[in-house]
Amino acid sequence: MKFTFVGDIADPTVSQLASGLRQVFTQRGHEFVDDTDDAGLRLVFNFIDPDKPKVFRRRAKAVFIVSVALTAGHPENVLRQAYPLLVRSLANLLIYLVRDGEVDTYFVTLEQGYYRIPHRAGAAYYEYLYDRLHPLASSQLVIDNEFHPDLPRELWEGDDLTRQLSDAGKRLDALNLLPAPFPIHEMVDARDLRHIERLYGIGGLSYGNLSVRKSPTTYWMSASGVDKGHMKVIGRDMLLVKGFDRERNVMLLSVP
Repeated sequence: MKFTFVGDIADPTVSQLASGLRQVFTQRGHEFVDDTDDAGLRLVFNFIDPDKPKVFRRRAKAVFIVSVALTAGHPENVLRQAYPLLVRSLANLLIYLVRDGEVDTYFVTLEQGYYRIPHRAGAAYYEYLYDRLHPLASSQLVIDNEFHPDLPRELWEGDDLTRQLSDAGKRLDALNLLPAPFPIHEMVDARDLRHIERLYGIGGLSYGNLSVRKSPTTYWMSASGVDKGHMKVIGRDMLLVKGFDRERNVMLLSVP
């Protein structure tokens, strides 16, 4: 996997982070490149100014963007301060550094809000960051779907597996374990919200997916943006995934 840095890393705290990230990624076999137009580029660390966050314009959806921002003094609400930076820099993830004596590190995500990275000394800190970042940056982002009205009629009302999937959603809801959305509209303006919806397909009642394997090549999956505690309708709440077009990076869905 090829990666690069863009933006300003002059601040000593930011420079130290960049140096540690570059070292741990190269030690794990990844290649640092200076050319942001490199066709093999998969990961970009965009070091932004919190007052004027700049966007790195990806050439392809497969490029994973991690924005990095440094602020002085601990904010009353980390999410409210950091989330707009994530959106306005059009990143997949934000590393939010809070310098207040020592430096606290937060990961801010589009789906789950934020969480604090535990303090670790020296190389262990960067190893931890790598272990958190690499599975995300190296995964295949697929948000485009193609609907085919070829679902066999006997599956229009579902089957035992869709009933199990629906029941699982109800149990998770009863246990208060379903990911709940936070009020994005209160943190970003309408223009930024459109960016989120267009780039990542995020919206609706809750995030994440529930799925169950039907055959070696097909599986049932909860649809995007549905309330997973009340899934009923096939083709709307639950979809049969029948394939993947690798060249077009599109999921193939079978619906009534």
